Formats: sequence, C-alpha cells, structure tokens
Amino acid sequence: MFLLIALVLVLAWLGLFFLLHITGFVIYILLIFALISVVFHFISGRRA
Repeated sequence: MFLLIALVLVLAWLGLFFLLHITGFVIYILLIFALISVVFHFISGRRA
C-alpha cells in the first residue's frame, strides 16, 4: 500500500516537473512524501 502511494507521488512529481516545468516548493514536498511512504513500507513489512 505504501509502495503504491510512493509510486503515485513520484509519478505526480515527475509529471509536474517535466511536463509543466513547475519548480516550486510543492513538488519537493511530493517527493519527500513519496520517500516517507517507501520508508514506512519497508518498516512495516508484510503482515500475515
């Protein structure tokens, strides 16, 4: 679940950065949230 959220956030970041050429603070917040969700994914692990 967290990995899917991270993937969506990274794709949104890439889309805004390369397609719309927006280089604001909001784009870097998206990237930080994506990295946080990846960390939570590996910390929580799979539950049986």
